[in-house]
Order: sequence, then structure tokens, then C-alpha cells
Amino acid sequence: MTVIALIGAKALWLTYIWLASAIVASWIAERKGYAERAGLAAGLLLSALGVIIWLLWPARADSRWKREGALPRRRGST
Repeated sequence: MTVIALIGAKALWLTYIWLASAIVASWIAERKGYAERAGLAAGLLLSALGVIIWLLWPARADSRWKREGALPRRRGST
């Protein structure tokens, strides 16, 4: 019975990593000026590799990635 419980815990953590990579890839794609769905699809299908692909993919000229940089500034800081 212990082996089954350990497999379940690993599966839960792998599911968290899979979903987090989909969220991050979606966010990066949207900031680079592409459809959020394209990033979501890459993150869901390719997992962590989807995030790496979107980090290497060139941003569009009018995107927030080009205007504000890779990480957005906090709104309240001066």
C-alpha cells in the first residue's frame, strides 16, 4: 500500500508542474504579442519545454515584452 501512495504523490507534483508550465507559457506568449491560447497549447502539450520555446521565440515589435521588458514593473513603485 505504501508504493501506491508514493506514486500518487509524485503524480500530484507532476500535475502541478504541468499546469504551472502551461500558465507560464500562456503568460509569456501573451506578453510577446501572440495569442494566449498558443502559449497555453504549447505549455499543455510540451510541458516545461513549451516555456523554453516561448522564451526563445522572438517578440513582436508592438508587444509589451518589447515596451516594458521581460518582467513587468510593479504598479505602485516609484
